[in-house]
Amino acid sequence: PLSPFSKKDAKEVIALVEKYQKEMMKKWGIHFVHCSDEWYILAEKELPLEEQYDGYLQLENGVGMLRLFLTEFEEALSLVKEQKIEKEVSLATGRLAYPFIKKMAERLMDKFQGLKIHSYEIKNEFFGENITVSGLITGQDLERQLLGKPLGQRLLIPENMLRCEEYGEVEEKKVFLDDKTVGELEKALQVKIDIVKSSGQDFIDKITKKA
Repeated sequence: PLSPFSKKDAKEVIALVEKYQKEMMKKWGIHFVHCSDEWYILAEKELPLEEQYDGYLQLENGVGMLRLFLTEFEEALSLVKEQKIEKEVSLATGRLAYPFIKKMAERLMDKFQGLKIHSYEIKNEFFGENITVSGLITGQDLERQLLGKPLGQRLLIPENMLRCEEYGEVEEKKVFLDDKTVGELEKALQVKIDIVKSSGQDFIDKITKKA
């Protein structure tokens, strides 16, 4: 039988990894071994600083993805002037990233007068609620949990929710893991869907764009 990791387990894993990181830095000048983002969130610890990720060598494995996204967001936000934007949009993500996305949305609403953002945490009913990453959220879970909710003019979802080999550049035909298309979800929810790249700049651009 498999048991899920607890907060205590996560703290122990991080402590072990940090021990090895110190040894590797002393010997080779590189951290070498890293924890994925999930461990820090489960342990309720702050994410490591950017310089501790050795240039994000394991980004595709979820190692430093949130730190990079947050850093890009802060940099992009610092360059944007406060302005009035009469707009209402919604964001949907997995349980893992939800607290971060919600705080980022709040920062944007503080910056832009008139901007209203609804942030939604999607539970993974398709694969099981212990699966918390946004990349394994299906179209049917989005439809079931967002139907009837206030979504505004557009619904924003991260691009990692979609299968990467999909039909050219036509966004409406892009497909979730359960074979539901973006176009089908738009029709079911009666809202236009924007796909957000894994970039803090694109996150701000998609939320604040006029169209």
